[in-house]
Amino acid sequence: MMNNNELKRMANHLRIEAVRMIFEGGDGHPGPALSIADIVTTLYFDEMQLDPGNPEWEDRDRLILSKGHACPIYYAALSAKGFFGDKIADYRLRGLGSIFQGHPVMNKTRGVDMTSGSLGNGISIAAGMAMGAKYLKKNLTVFVIAGDGELQEGVCWEGINTAAAHKLDNLIVFIDKNGWQSGGTILDTIGSDNIAERFEAFKWHSQEIDGHDFDQIKKAIKNAREVEGKPSVIVCDCIKGKGLSYMEDDNLWHKGVPTPEQFAAARKELEVLVDG
Repeated sequence: MMNNNELKRMANHLRIEAVRMIFEGGDGHPGPALSIADIVTTLYFDEMQLDPGNPEWEDRDRLILSKGHACPIYYAALSAKGFFGDKIADYRLRGLGSIFQGHPVMNKTRGVDMTSGSLGNGISIAAGMAMGAKYLKKNLTVFVIAGDGELQEGVCWEGINTAAAHKLDNLIVFIDKNGWQSGGTILDTIGSDNIAERFEAFKWHSQEIDGHDFDQIKKAIKNAREVEGKPSVIVCDCIKGKGLSYMEDDNLWHKGVPTPEQFAAARKELEVLVDG
């Protein structure tokens, strides 16, 4: 476990690594990756029961990155946690033959519990995992990180309905509510941001927090773990591109590669936070 200062430094280290692998690989989605850095950091370095030396451990917690395009922050966390041994210097993100593809691939990358990329499937598959854990009497939690944009997929709500019907209190879903999707704002697309209210209508336990506040993230997970007979959703108010001043809340960075000058500026801005 880490204290909040250590978590903050780790989150910004992961941000540097995510931007680095996108810069070196020449492709990727920096905005969505940076948006969830603080959630991913809290899960991997304060919350989840894992064994990097035994990634197939049956009693491990699971994490499904339903918004798979945000995978650079996921790969950075797995690396820092020790899933790949010594720190990897060359991710070759999206490279031919690389284990670090543009969306996570189960059975190719150690620590990845679900292949994702086609948006909307994570919650439904997580519900199946949580049901299986209940059946096998496993004391584990299935976590999901999904985007607010992907909730427009109908399959999300089939999974949400199923999870409530089966009282899956071992399922916790984080929604990255950053207000954007690839083509524009959520409000322009669907006209509503009442995510917590919609989950509550499906009989879920619902909380809404600042997705960049470590105390709030930890408290929300604790609250969710204490709920019996209901799955939980934690709606996280996040900033797309969080941590880099030139990326924050700018949807042009949904997908894009920094120039050498922008990458240098990113390292300078984030390394101050890591070293401080």
